[in-house]
Amino acid sequence: MAASKILVWESPERIDKAGHLIYLDGQNRGRGTGELDRGQYDQEEEVLWPDGCACLYRRRMIEEIGGFDEDFFAYADDAELGLRARIAGWGCVYVPTAVVRHHRGATLGLANLRRLELIERNRVLLVAKLFPWRLVWLNGALYLARLAAGALAAARNRGEINRFPGLSGKLRVLWTMCKADCQALWMIPRMLSKRRHLSPLRKLNGSQITRLLWKHRIPLRELSEQSN
Repeated sequence: MAASKILVWESPERIDKAGHLIYLDGQNRGRGTGELDRGQYDQEEEVLWPDGCACLYRRRMIEEIGGFDEDFFAYADDAELGLRARIAGWGCVYVPTAVVRHHRGATLGLANLRRLELIERNRVLLVAKLFPWRLVWLNGALYLARLAAGALAAARNRGEINRFPGLSGKLRVLWTMCKADCQALWMIPRMLSKRRHLSPLRKLNGSQITRLLWKHRIPLRELSEQSN
């Protein structure tokens, strides 16, 4: 897999994504999101996986592991394919000379509750399908820690939730997250079935996957204060 340098369309001096990072509850973010492009991501290097808006996949990889999982509609589909590929032994290189500009949030809009619903639902599905069991069992605690950090960031007018102003906006976000988690629970049996079918493709064991995710993790504070 190859990842490109993705710049914000409206502000091309800023990074949108230069590969991906992940928090260990399954929430992923672009590497360098919101940073001024000062050349800090101008070296070719390994990244976790590419963003689906501008990427390159080997045909042989797709033939081996399959394409996008259609249960991950709209968001985290690239994360699922990328992590599935890494587990199957494929790598990802970041190519800084491949530069694109991206209209952020063009699918549903950045301040759209349906967008948050899909992101949260698919985060849970990603964990159920591909994460090592030790991180699956820890997921509830990691998720609550992220929610708490997000609430603290919102109190300082920072972070994703700040796009939904006022108490009513925050309550709508909370309801949306609960609804998304309930939807994900209904889909988990299907994800566990897919998890079993992936066993023959696995080249990394649980410890190796955990180390890979830890290597490319995003700090909780940085995640909570970003506006993806």
